[in-house]
Amino acid sequence: MADYLVRMTAKEAGVRALVCVTTELVQEAAQRHETSPAAAVALGRTLTGAVLLGALLKVKQRVALKYEGGGPLQKVLAEADSYGRVRGYVTAPDVDLPLVNGQYDLESAIGRAGLLTVVKDLRLKEMVESVIPLAASDFNLDLQVYFDQSEQIATAVQLGEVLDEKGQIMAAGGLLIQELPAQGRAGTVAILQERLQELPPIADLLAEGQTPEEVLALVFAGMEYEVWEQRPLRFACDCSWERTRQALALLGAEEIAHLLETEGEAVVHCHYCHEAYYFNQFELEVLLTELSTGS
Repeated sequence: MADYLVRMTAKEAGVRALVCVTTELVQEAAQRHETSPAAAVALGRTLTGAVLLGALLKVKQRVALKYEGGGPLQKVLAEADSYGRVRGYVTAPDVDLPLVNGQYDLESAIGRAGLLTVVKDLRLKEMVESVIPLAASDFNLDLQVYFDQSEQIATAVQLGEVLDEKGQIMAAGGLLIQELPAQGRAGTVAILQERLQELPPIADLLAEGQTPEEVLALVFAGMEYEVWEQRPLRFACDCSWERTRQALALLGAEEIAHLLETEGEAVVHCHYCHEAYYFNQFELEVLLTELSTGS
């Protein structure tokens, strides 16, 4: 099943919902960063969370979602836009932890004390930033607390994944249910959240071959709703050789000269997609000349 997101509204119930399958993009991110299973789970949930937040934005807007704590993973960050493009990374992708009750111990991995930061680029003069303490370090509850505290909108969030015996991502996805602004009925989100607890986790449903539309049908059984958008999703990074060259130039002439003398070349890895950009001796010499002459 290709990655995509479905958007719906249940006007009488006063809620809207987003359901997405993110298996392929999470698999690609895990492969690019060569993650351990625990790191793959943390990165996958952050990517899926960013996808859901991005789908709430308007055209040309972006959002960054960052979990940061005192655990060995240190930091997990993802960026998404309103077009379904997402990228992200984990600071320590090789960190792994033993299972606890058959589950990956994300609380220990990210740390029991830390911060969740959400930064939105709404095409205004300044970014809109919200920072809250991690409530549980389980990614789902923390995101719900963000909506409750920073946006004051009743929201239910479920992010998840299924891994095989080798620790490889087999299915990933997420769901977000939220009161419609000025239309929400108090308690509806809580009722639907209880229904979610009675159903198998969304990732399990996706792993069984259920589509986002079929997941919606289960969650909203007995309610009238309308599906009005299906949006493709993909892992995408806007890095390039030229942008990397511009970043390299920020090091200054002295540092470029030192690179030439000691290494004779430079290799720069993009944090987000782990793509490697190579600069040979000639290319560094040209850059150094430009920096030295101000051209």
